[in-house]
Amino acid sequence: MPGGYTDNVGRIGQSSPVTQPAVPAPTNPTPRPAEETAPAPARAQHPAPGAAAVKTGAAAQKIDAAIAAELGVKPWQVTAAVGLLDGGATVPFIARYRKEVTGTLDDAQLRDLEERLRYLRELEDRREAVLKAIGEQGALTDQLRDAVVRAATKAELEDLYLPYKSKRRTKAQIAREAGLEPLADALIADPSRVPEDAAEAFVNTERGVASAADALAGARAILTERVGQDTELVAELRERLWTRGRVQAQAAEGVSAELAGKYADYADYVQPIDSLPGHRVLALLRGEREGALTVALAEADPRDEAGLEEARAGFEAAVARSLGIRSAGNAPAGKWLAQTVRIAWSGRLQPR
Repeated sequence: MPGGYTDNVGRIGQSSPVTQPAVPAPTNPTPRPAEETAPAPARAQHPAPGAAAVKTGAAAQKIDAAIAAELGVKPWQVTAAVGLLDGGATVPFIARYRKEVTGTLDDAQLRDLEERLRYLRELEDRREAVLKAIGEQGALTDQLRDAVVRAATKAELEDLYLPYKSKRRTKAQIAREAGLEPLADALIADPSRVPEDAAEAFVNTERGVASAADALAGARAILTERVGQDTELVAELRERLWTRGRVQAQAAEGVSAELAGKYADYADYVQPIDSLPGHRVLALLRGEREGALTVALAEADPRDEAGLEEARAGFEAAVARSLGIRSAGNAPAGKWLAQTVRIAWSGRLQPR
């Protein structure tokens, strides 16, 4: 599932903190295997290689509370499970042997918890890096700092950071260096021009533009990057997709009968994104990760082809407005501009 959708897992309200009850030790405990005698939950100070940094204090409490709200469990249950995970315990071990510690969290809940814990820790790590990077540029205003601190998803955070990112040489940048931006602007300003004819004037083998087709590809790359850097447009389209779009899941081909049965409820599944409960989001993500499901986002109900096309046209119209493209109709450049808009939306902006 796309990063963008993963970022918008439903938040169903905060649960009040509950004190974890003491669990009496058995009178005559039966000796357990070494793994079963894992230490009591504690925040590990050294995360596994490649893992996001373990959080402590207020940051840990914030993450635990968010996960508890998403899973519909108590914060102390999350805190206990996180302590065990940080201590090196595996999900199957915790689900089987530490039920009294976690308040009987089951295997599915623990796997969802582990996934969200990883995501939220990575989000906090990235937030710290973004604040540091923008601060080093001397561009971190109080307003921008507040926005970065409030960002609830990786996508929101990256949108804020985009104007301050170190620019790598993109296809669009290479096209600009080859002098192709005037071609892109000319076709928008005057759709009556024939794209191939207009592009001939920009063919320059010394600059790597060997043909009119190369020139048009460069012009399209410039326009596509331009809409991707329009943060207001990106936010508008993302919000429209969350409120009007659908998540669609289908059974993947070639999976075992056991795995297919485990996710049978999602084998042919369509649901409005904004009404999708957090636990179902996590189940879909888990099914996709395990190879049992293919999950995608659509602008509208994919079973209604006419409605889907109408909704998609609305997203593309917003992209066209951002680029300053007027209705080109049957003008010579109209088809090229329409294809550019479609590629910009479906290829760059639409969350996957």
